[in-house]
Amino acid sequence: MLTVRLHLDDCGTENGPLRVLPGTHLSGWLDAEAIDRLKREISEQVCCVPRGGAVLMRPLLLHASSKAEMPTRRRVLHLEFAADELPGGLKFNADDKSDSTDRTML
Repeated sequence: MLTVRLHLDDCGTENGPLRVLPGTHLSGWLDAEAIDRLKREISEQVCCVPRGGAVLMRPLLLHASSKAEMPTRRRVLHLEFAADELPGGLKFNADDKSDSTDRTML
């Protein structure tokens, strides 16, 4: 899977940018203990992105949004793409006509 975040507004250090721990997507699913360990071992990268820019990442990459110090608009279109079927019985919303919710995945 690949996630694309298209920024409709500037996202600098003061309005709550995305923070990531590079390479953590290679570790697969992680429990809380493993996440805490990786947070101590890996320096986070702050993703400042100008309006019209994009961030591409794997969904399993450990990430979080910062709290805005100086709140301004930070609109983002968040798109997820997959070439294969989802594992473990998960389905994309478009695959299940009986589900009328607005979720991307079930």
